[in-house]
Amino acid sequence: MMKTKIKFIDLGTHYKSIRGEILEKFDEISSRGDYILTEELEKFEKNISNYCGTKYAAGVGNCIATAGAIVASGARPVFADVRNDYNIDPEIIEKTITKKTKAIIPVHLTGRSADMTKIMEIAQKRGLAVIEDAAQSIGAGYKNKRVGSFGIAGCFSLHPLKNLHAHGDGGLITTSDDAFYEKLLKLRNHGLKNRDECELWGYNSRLDAIQAAIGNIKMKYIDKWAQRRREIASMYKESLAEFAEMPEDKEYEEPVYHTFVIQSDNRDELRRYLAERGIETKIHYPIPIHLQQPAKALGYKKGDFPAAEAQAKKILSLPIYPELSNKQVEEVINGVKSFYIGTHRNNSLF
Repeated sequence: MMKTKIKFIDLGTHYKSIRGEILEKFDEISSRGDYILTEELEKFEKNISNYCGTKYAAGVGNCIATAGAIVASGARPVFADVRNDYNIDPEIIEKTITKKTKAIIPVHLTGRSADMTKIMEIAQKRGLAVIEDAAQSIGAGYKNKRVGSFGIAGCFSLHPLKNLHAHGDGGLITTSDDAFYEKLLKLRNHGLKNRDECELWGYNSRLDAIQAAIGNIKMKYIDKWAQRRREIASMYKESLAEFAEMPEDKEYEEPVYHTFVIQSDNRDELRRYLAERGIETKIHYPIPIHLQQPAKALGYKKGDFPAAEAQAKKILSLPIYPELSNKQVEEVINGVKSFYIGTHRNNSLF
């Protein structure tokens, strides 16, 4: 197999593009010794809340995976199938709601918003909270609002693979609810209401000042980077629509393309073909969550979520990140084209 020429993600090149700014800020914070719950974090939280359109944002130590967070809280996750955009299908949500249901957690997957108009209508009608998992979608727009501003809370990841990331794990929670925000501040810091008094059982889950500082640096570029992702997505869609199923943007949404996911009946062959030519791809995700080992206790089985299961067999994520050159994008395009033209000219493509 050829050595990788085009990485699925290139974090080293990303770092080098702003290395000087990061090193300068790292030295400044280290020289002061201001590491935990400092002005740098407050600045980052303000930048995020302004950007997302909420009153508040709280920096935390990480962003827990959606179903795992539900289980950790003592609740039971209930799943619903998805639409073609890989986001939860609002038409199915209603059928899953019972008297025990407390909240709806839409996941804005691949950098595209779920259908928040219908989700909020259902939640308001049924008296349910909405908690947005926006880990993959910071900056994504839906009807002139940004994700993370619809429900009582929006949850964001700063993991290195995300569009806005720190130097390791980190997370953010946005909200416009005063009481919820005040509780968040206590929960992330051992439940302390001041230096000496603990009000409730909490966590050790704070976002470090250096991580926040890196976030502040990257906030200057976030829209530029998102626009580059959209440019690459447009190049893929324009060139590859006849060969594989492409994501289709709706007129009222503004995706940020955390991943660019195509669908192909020949997914595994295509992936091997591209790898042989030095082009790295990923699958997000090959095993639906209801078929994962921890979910067995929930009682789901194969066939319960046909849309998600069908997608899992066909989806393939192509490289998409701001540092990709047009030449590299063209190499990916030519690789996909040559696979189909050379080996599947007469086959049904998708």
